[in-house]
Amino acid sequence: MEQTMLDTSALMYITDRPPLAMVRGEGSWLWDHTGKRYLDFVQGWAVNALGHSPRCVVDAIKEQAETLLNPSPAYFNAPMIELAKLLTEHSVLDRVFFTSCGAEANEGAIKLARKWGQLHKNGAYEIITMNHAFHGRTLATMSASGKEPWVNLYEPKVQGFPKVELNDIDGVKRAINERTVGIMLEPIQGEAGVYPVEDDTMRALRALCDEQGLLLILDEVQTGIGRTGKLFAYEYSGVEPDIMTLAKGIGAGVPLGALLAKEKVCCFVAGDQGGTYCGNPLVTAAGCAVMNTVTAPGFLEHVNAMGVYLTKGLQALSAELGLGEVRGRGLLLALNLCQPISGKIAADAMAAGLLINAPQPESLRFMPALTVTQDEIDQMLAMLAPIVRKYTN
Repeated sequence: MEQTMLDTSALMYITDRPPLAMVRGEGSWLWDHTGKRYLDFVQGWAVNALGHSPRCVVDAIKEQAETLLNPSPAYFNAPMIELAKLLTEHSVLDRVFFTSCGAEANEGAIKLARKWGQLHKNGAYEIITMNHAFHGRTLATMSASGKEPWVNLYEPKVQGFPKVELNDIDGVKRAINERTVGIMLEPIQGEAGVYPVEDDTMRALRALCDEQGLLLILDEVQTGIGRTGKLFAYEYSGVEPDIMTLAKGIGAGVPLGALLAKEKVCCFVAGDQGGTYCGNPLVTAAGCAVMNTVTAPGFLEHVNAMGVYLTKGLQALSAELGLGEVRGRGLLLALNLCQPISGKIAADAMAAGLLINAPQPESLRFMPALTVTQDEIDQMLAMLAPIVRKYTN
């Protein structure tokens, strides 16, 4: 495919994109239609947990595609059952509903919490969420999110999502009233620029929910499936969520999400929840391959080792150039540039063959494959350093 033949006019405009098409990926590398190769530290916004086209996922999809694609959600299927068991056995949650994306999983979490509030909290329906949070792009999940550009978009939005600042436990206490059914947050706010919830705050939220009879809902769409160095980010604080959502890394590139809940919260009845593709065997077979890989001995140790190595490399670059902190955990990290130059740096990096993300004007976000190597981290830092120097010296 030559660049002069790249006609994208049939696609609906949603954002500015470079005039190229990605055609092949392998591990930490991506190739466009001109043959140019990129070192990918975005990985589909933390989607490709095992890198591009990992063999275990490719093989699982091939085998399942030749057997059964979609029997309809009216029936169980074997990969659906296996993946649900893997998720519950490796977490503190009891039951799973599969979705096609994180927004759908979060939408399901909101529905489940509101249904539970109808049954057990005198019709309580409000869910306290955080400023700068990102929970998806459905109308309800946009309403739950705290992105400032969305404040007046698609009005009127879904009501019932009072906002507080991240790590402000007193603000949460002030927001609780008779209509409150739960508290929903990301263990690390990724789109906001990689801001973690403090472990003490998470424990305080769990205690507050227990005291007030509220549900603690954790959106682990970006942090789950090993991204932070533990299988789930809630493990750092030792809390147990009542509801948790997953997506991105669980499918390693295929559209798969999950809504997990404690048994006591599971109150859907027939007709309350569903979906044409929920739990279809093609995507859940891929999910099984991912879970079996990420939970294998030594895998998370590698993620932690590479996370430490990348953190130290970014900290050294920051110290050299007088930049800000390195935030995050595991292989979900951000570098504070202290000035609004992240977009320029990301653009120059792409031109040089490096893909990094600029979630905020002053922050760069790094989300490499969990299988990234030390050599690839060294390559990334060597490519990034002269570009950052260009804009900071």
